Amino acid sequence: MSAPLGNQFWKLRSKHGRDKIFATPELMLEAAYEYFQWCIDNPLIEIDFRNTRTGLKKVELPKMRAFTIEGLTCYIDVNTLYFNRFEEEARKKNDKLSKDFCKVITHVRQIIYRQKFEGAAAGFLNCNIIARDLGLHEKTDIDHTTQGKSIRPMEVTVAKDENVEKLRKFHEYVSQLN
Repeated sequence: MSAPLGNQFWKLRSKHGRDKIFATPELMLEAAYEYFQWCIDNPLIEIDFRNTRTGLKKVELPKMRAFTIEGLTCYIDVNTLYFNRFEEEARKKNDKLSKDFCKVITHVRQIIYRQKFEGAAAGFLNCNIIARDLGLHEKTDIDHTTQGKSIRPMEVTVAKDENVEKLRKFHEYVSQLN
């Protein structure tokens, strides 16, 4: 049975909407620090086998766990979309609380960036994966011209008639590549 038309049950609610995840920026920062400490205390474990005098021995090697926004949001029980929207909305506002939340989020993002960068630079994290994640890439501009001037097509003289057909097929092949 549905509620009767014209009801005002909504007025009986003591509150509207969902509770805020963090009442203060300090609580958000504290939760982020807890996540960072959890990552340190719970490294990834690589299983390796070492050859000893008595045979193979199983060895557990702790590996650095990278700090991530995805890991943080999972740890604080929100999704990444919610976290990014929260940040975006806070940046639009001009009140002190919103500015403080923005400072905390920026600080957290800087810690995550630095931990990934330094971990990759020291060889503890995969450099290629972290470079892509951080948006780092090496740019090299290659000038395919001769000192800024376009390269003009060359004229080719074919000495033998049987090579004319080979040259024509090669030209068709090159045209298909472009």
